[in-house]
Amino acid sequence: MDPQVPKDKYNGVWLIFFMLGLGTLLPWNFFMTATMYFTSRLADPLTAMNASVNATEEESRSVLQAKFNNVMTLCAMVPLLVFTCLNSILHQRIPQKIRIAGSLTLILLVFLLTAILVKIHLEPLPFFIVTMVKIIFINSFGAVLQGSLFGMAGLLPASYTTPIMSGQGLAGTFAAFSMICAIASGSEMHDSAFGYFITACAVISLAIASYVVLPKLAFFQYYQESQQNKPVEDEENKMDLLKKDQRLQSAGDDDRKSPSIPAIFKKIWVMALSVCFAFTITIGTFPAVTVDVKSTIADGGAWEKYFIPVSCFLFFNVFDWAGRSLTAVCMWPGKDSKLLPALLLARVVFVPLFMLCNVQPRYNLPVFFTHDGWFIAFMILFAFSNGYLASLCMCFGPKKVDPNEAETAGAIMAFFLSLGLALGASLSFLFRGLV
Repeated sequence: MDPQVPKDKYNGVWLIFFMLGLGTLLPWNFFMTATMYFTSRLADPLTAMNASVNATEEESRSVLQAKFNNVMTLCAMVPLLVFTCLNSILHQRIPQKIRIAGSLTLILLVFLLTAILVKIHLEPLPFFIVTMVKIIFINSFGAVLQGSLFGMAGLLPASYTTPIMSGQGLAGTFAAFSMICAIASGSEMHDSAFGYFITACAVISLAIASYVVLPKLAFFQYYQESQQNKPVEDEENKMDLLKKDQRLQSAGDDDRKSPSIPAIFKKIWVMALSVCFAFTITIGTFPAVTVDVKSTIADGGAWEKYFIPVSCFLFFNVFDWAGRSLTAVCMWPGKDSKLLPALLLARVVFVPLFMLCNVQPRYNLPVFFTHDGWFIAFMILFAFSNGYLASLCMCFGPKKVDPNEAETAGAIMAFFLSLGLALGASLSFLFRGLV
């Protein structure tokens, strides 16, 4: 190690990048995990007043409640796709500090507004619209924040991308655990929701404070200053490389041409389409279908309250993270194996499996898997396979091309991942409607 490079004292920079990684996905996970609170606010007062004591959930459920999960997913994933693409332009025109600090601050303001609205009465339709606008905002800012954060990590050694991934992997688990703690407090739903969103505000505030401290750390300063001192040398090097490239091209050396996106896509199309399909299936069913599964245990009591927070959200995030983490020690099947895309195609079986669980209300399909254990088993396999197989695709994509094409391959893989999220959000309407 170069003696001139300062040490990362107490792993301060590592911990800050972990905190910022947590901040990128935490907002969306907090909104997604709080679906029970949001849908309770969307009940039609007239329907609830006129409903008989023995009315079924079908009869008492409003249109806004029925469509909330699907519209929420769509309002999250489409802006994520759009702003992931726009970030490649924004990063050249808007300074890094404004993109990161600005995104975190605006996300914090959205959560403060959400916490305040817990205490303010709104009619169902205005509340629905305001909630969807907030979801669009947090995912738009989240996409800019995520892209900017990975760009900033590019200044540091490659190992400093790991804390970002770890923070993102734990975001969903933290959100689910926070919701379980809020329920365990024994407070009314509105009171526990207020505490839940205030917790999110505290975490985002901590992420902002971490980012403020980051430029003051000697380790980060060293790499930032090293990058800033490169421009003049880089321009000279670029001119030399350009002249060399022109000489090679004039000599008929086609191998030195700039990487072509279509040419790179031909090499990685299997991995790109595989990761797209993985997230299409995942987002198509989670949470739009899975969140409506009801416990079949008679007089479930406390278990009924904890069933979705634990069986759906906590289990999904824990086992998804476990699958992602396993790729650090095991990468089977290999990058050229046909088994990997075949396993991802096989995940389509989870769509009918979840549909045949006790999803309520339902109109078309029978309930085949009545016991709660079936749903929990399906969720564990569904989450683990998503984390493991999708992570393999993201790792293998850039490895299937030449080193000088790896960055472009990574960008293509990221685009197809976002495309899969958007397609899954669209298909969630169909999957839920079929039930």
